[in-house]
Amino acid sequence: MTQRQSAVIAAASFLILAGAAITAAPGAYAGTPGGTRAVDRNSDFDGDGYDDVLIGAPTGTDGTREGAGYVTVQYGAARGIGTATGARAGRTAVFGQDTPGVPGTAEAGDGFGSAVATGDLDGDGYDDAIVAAPGEDVGAVQDAGRATVLFGSRTGLGAARSVTFGAATPRAGDRFGLSVAAARLTGATPGDVLAVADRRGADLFTWSAGILKATGRVDTDVAPGDERIEPASLTTGDYDADGYADLVVSGRSLEEDGSGRAAVYNGGADGLRYARDLPGGPATASGDIDNDGYDDLVFGRPDRPEDIYEPLTGGTVLVYLGSANTFQDLDDLGTPAQVWAQYSPGVPGTAELGDAFGADVSLADVDGDGHTDLAVGVPGEDIGTVRDAGAVVVLRGTARGLTATGAVSFNQGSADVPGTVEKDDRFGGQVRLVDTDRDGRGELLATAPGENTGDGVAWLLPATADGIVARGSWSYGGGSLAAPGGDAHFGAAVDE
Repeated sequence: MTQRQSAVIAAASFLILAGAAITAAPGAYAGTPGGTRAVDRNSDFDGDGYDDVLIGAPTGTDGTREGAGYVTVQYGAARGIGTATGARAGRTAVFGQDTPGVPGTAEAGDGFGSAVATGDLDGDGYDDAIVAAPGEDVGAVQDAGRATVLFGSRTGLGAARSVTFGAATPRAGDRFGLSVAAARLTGATPGDVLAVADRRGADLFTWSAGILKATGRVDTDVAPGDERIEPASLTTGDYDADGYADLVVSGRSLEEDGSGRAAVYNGGADGLRYARDLPGGPATASGDIDNDGYDDLVFGRPDRPEDIYEPLTGGTVLVYLGSANTFQDLDDLGTPAQVWAQYSPGVPGTAELGDAFGADVSLADVDGDGHTDLAVGVPGEDIGTVRDAGAVVVLRGTARGLTATGAVSFNQGSADVPGTVEKDDRFGGQVRLVDTDRDGRGELLATAPGENTGDGVAWLLPATADGIVARGSWSYGGGSLAAPGGDAHFGAAVDE
């Protein structure tokens, strides 16, 4: 167990991460694993310059334990990611709590792999994997939750130095690890800061002298802003371009309407400072859409017709453009720069109840033009008369933000996309744009965790100078990566 070091100021509006300040300019770390801006988070576990892919299968069989969960790793290369064997063979790995060297015990219901993230916690130039098991029981405390760090190296992820940890005081139902994120939030440590959310806020951890130490916390159930928040997701980005990453805790308001709400914390030389609240949602992503040097922030808000930004049903996506003021120059409502939905002109599809437009979101440059593009999961989309078959929509980035010009949509009925449109497939449950072949363009990784009655399947759609295309796309499940594929819900979590 790690020892928690309290660093929370009573008013909860100011938080310091313990440790001596690092005098080197934070910009010196840009482009390394982890980093400050969203583009720096390259998930490179072996330091070869290619993005790697980390996928969770939280109900998969680990050893002999059904429903314990595992994660898979696919290492990027000149040909991109591949499978364990066959024509697309590439370097892959599988980790669970039954893997030799990984701490903990594989048990049904743990949900190992329910949330995943990457960051260079020990500052050695190799990204590390953070794998959460929010359903883990701690002694007799049910669903208290725990998380595990697998450290990167020249040969990739390994179990040898892995550590597991939880909250200082485990609480039943807190689900520590419901979301995880890591980035260079402060100058007080040479490595990235790890944020781990539970139902009341997020604990902060740093790696020091070979030990993962708890160094602070943000309590969103007593947040200093307008509303209390029950977290659902975490994201980081350098929204004010000061060389330090900022942290966003987003989820559900604990006030009467229960709408989406988020708290933004500015990173800095000595730690985090609360910035402001914004309308939020259960899905978040960061990236520089307009290529102005400031990271931008996107929230996915699926199916909240009673919310202020939901004049029709089906879900919306809110876009906030970064600036030197970190969104503090917005009006009291926190009105976003852009709101997108399937009722927006040019966006493929029709806004309908249950579409879940914005169930997941991801940002990256898919065509190499310097502007970050947006993938939106729409897992509740009906395809023809087939209910909840699912789809993914891609919007293009420009100097003025996102545009529907050239927007495309994909589903299992699209030409060249493998599979068959079926009821309750929920294609697009998770999306990620990731450059695994280092050509400067992010491919589309889309998953359907419920595909094949809960086995789960992932699809990889290529990126070209024209953006994401279906031609050449392929699909795979846990079994393709030498893992037990049955009832795994493979793809329920994908690293941002």
